[in-house]
Amino acid sequence: MQTQTVFLEDWLRRYSGAPAAAPPPRTGGASSARTTILQSWATLRDPSISPSDDRRLAALQTLADSHPTLHVADPQAKLLLSLLSSSPPPSLPFIFHLLSIWARKSTRPSPSLLQSALSSLSPLLVCSPDLPFPSNGVLLLGALSSSSAMPDDSRRRCLLLLRQLLREGLPLSAGLSDPLLPDVIAGVGYSAVASAPADLSDLTAALFGIWSSAAVPKPSLRHGLMILGLFEWLASGFIANGSVEKIESLPGGITSGEEVPSFAAAMAAAGILRAFRRSTKLPLTQKLQAAAEDSIAAAGQWALPKIGALAIAGQEEEEEEEARIVLQCMAVGLARCGPIRPRPVVVNCLCLAALHEVFPILSFLGRIAIAGELPLQEASAHVGGVLFKEGGAVSGILCRLYGAADPATQLAVEEKIWSYCHRFYCMLGSAVWRFKGGQLGGSLEEVAEAFFLLVVLFAAEATKKTLTLGSTAVNVLTSFSCVEYLRRIRLTEYTDAVRRAVLAVQEDSVACASFVDSMPGYAELTRPPVDFPEGTSYKWAEDEVQTARILFYLRVIPTCIGRIPGAMFGKILAPTIFLYLHHYQEKVAGSAHSVFAAFITSGMDSDENDPLSLKEKLVFYYVERSFEAYPGRTPFEGMASGVVALARHLPAGSPAMFYCIRSLVEKAAALCAKAMAEEDDLWKNWQDDAQPCRNLSDLLLRLINLVDIQVLPYLLKQLAWFTGQLPREGQNLILGELHALVAGSDDVTRKPTLVSWVQSLSYLSSQANPALSLKNANETLTVHPRL
Repeated sequence: MQTQTVFLEDWLRRYSGAPAAAPPPRTGGASSARTTILQSWATLRDPSISPSDDRRLAALQTLADSHPTLHVADPQAKLLLSLLSSSPPPSLPFIFHLLSIWARKSTRPSPSLLQSALSSLSPLLVCSPDLPFPSNGVLLLGALSSSSAMPDDSRRRCLLLLRQLLREGLPLSAGLSDPLLPDVIAGVGYSAVASAPADLSDLTAALFGIWSSAAVPKPSLRHGLMILGLFEWLASGFIANGSVEKIESLPGGITSGEEVPSFAAAMAAAGILRAFRRSTKLPLTQKLQAAAEDSIAAAGQWALPKIGALAIAGQEEEEEEEARIVLQCMAVGLARCGPIRPRPVVVNCLCLAALHEVFPILSFLGRIAIAGELPLQEASAHVGGVLFKEGGAVSGILCRLYGAADPATQLAVEEKIWSYCHRFYCMLGSAVWRFKGGQLGGSLEEVAEAFFLLVVLFAAEATKKTLTLGSTAVNVLTSFSCVEYLRRIRLTEYTDAVRRAVLAVQEDSVACASFVDSMPGYAELTRPPVDFPEGTSYKWAEDEVQTARILFYLRVIPTCIGRIPGAMFGKILAPTIFLYLHHYQEKVAGSAHSVFAAFITSGMDSDENDPLSLKEKLVFYYVERSFEAYPGRTPFEGMASGVVALARHLPAGSPAMFYCIRSLVEKAAALCAKAMAEEDDLWKNWQDDAQPCRNLSDLLLRLINLVDIQVLPYLLKQLAWFTGQLPREGQNLILGELHALVAGSDDVTRKPTLVSWVQSLSYLSSQANPALSLKNANETLTVHPRL
């Protein structure tokens, strides 16, 4: 028994994520394992056991399963060679495997014994249509050729036999099963180490020829990862040994073309680049780097025309399978080897790979719409796969290549991502509604959130490069609105991207108008989303995805309100604002109030030919919508901010302000009447901030110092009427607050008149019938004309 050795085939299996062969069960520890191995060798030496006996096959399998720690010496190799000619076909793979262990682990194998192994192996590697491809034979050939004790002429015979077997034997055999592919690739790898530089291209071509046969598994990302691992292993070994000539000959066999599968060429090139980026012993020459990058670009050039139009149209199920594999391999290959030159074809392929292969959230949402159920198993498998695990690196490489690309390429990538975001929003609404009350599912949420991070990182890069381009800023903000439902945490990149985009929009009137125009209109907001489940009642306020998007707009629009044309505000924004004033979430309704307040306070010019400005026209409906939803959906803070904005910024003597005061007083009186009917201790609990009538009363008193002089008399008359509707306890409370308000006022213009008015109001309230006294004393309470 020796210390554990990691063979290339085992490393390739782990590198590609392939399941490793399960070791045999051991119950007695190291001593028991040693005993089992000794018994297996004894079984093979026993002449009484026939070659076809199941005990011999079991012994061979036990020894092969122990290969990480198994040592095979020359005497044992002779035993195995003696068994070759008489063993049935099922035993041959195990014997080949054990002999390859001997050739690789033995420090001083006998040259004659190595030659004998080659001579015994040659007639057994003739393929038959009825037999599987001898993958362990390829591994043994590689091990024999890589042994330092093998004579040169015998080594050349190994290489010739290996190439012949791959080119001629594979098409004639029953096929190469996917689990055995690492053995074949490892055999080629060991042979390549011992090959002359001129033979490397032939070996590479022979290896890639595997995928030209219809008898082998179809290309997959796992196969591509094995190729990447092989070329990284080869290049790393050549770099460590200073084999410059071999390093320079590596790219010669991976130029993408008709005979070399594009996915394999891309991954082989990525493996070479990765080996150099992980080593400091030899520098990566420009010639070698250019050759590797040419192979990756050529692979993308082959794949892009086959899938570009279909992927953008969202028909991933119709894409040509091999082209998708190329995209997957390019994404993972670049994630592992690092950024390369930003050629347009590479950047575009990487963008498509990120959207449709690494974060395929649209594909999952499409299945929900078709099948009506969550594809949790598919999503879970994807999250556990290599593609998704490399998602962060893929996003980073994409952003770096995009940032260094030419303007035309940047624009093409932006269009793909912005379009994907909008389609995501359109499909997400119905999916979330279909499964309302629960999350999409753990794995689906992971894919969606990872996609959100991609959008954030890309937008952060886009706003850095094109800060002065208003169209890019608008697309960033619009796309953020489409994915806002996914935002769970505060990200610095998100905040910075929004800030830069907002600053760009603020400086560009055209961009500002374009951003407002991108907001869904009233008709769209009140109808069901695409693929909405039939037979289900749709309520716009319960659409969480739509609400998240509109809330994003409501938060951003106040920052650029001064550049929005009045006609556009009235046509597009006003209907949405008035609709969302009645949203059941306070933060949403409050944001709608904030937008309207920002509009009222903006310096937007009104039409001089219109005696009643747009602002004043909209106030009437705003007041009506606000007060009818209070209390309940409309938060008091939002409504109060809107009313205060009206008082401060409407023209002096505006009819809209008179209407607002009258509506406010009527609403306050109605709420007080309702509260008195429902609560006996209303006046004892008057200071409770949760009392809607008390909040409106405070707002009325606050307006005394805010409204213009032309409106103040009307406000005081309405306040007097409101006070008269209250019982004695209520009147005393209101009067106490009025006294405190007037006493604390420093307005030398209003204070004298307010003092007189409060005194008169106090006197009338002290009468036997204060309500009748106030009703008959309007002239007494009228404010002096000098105001």
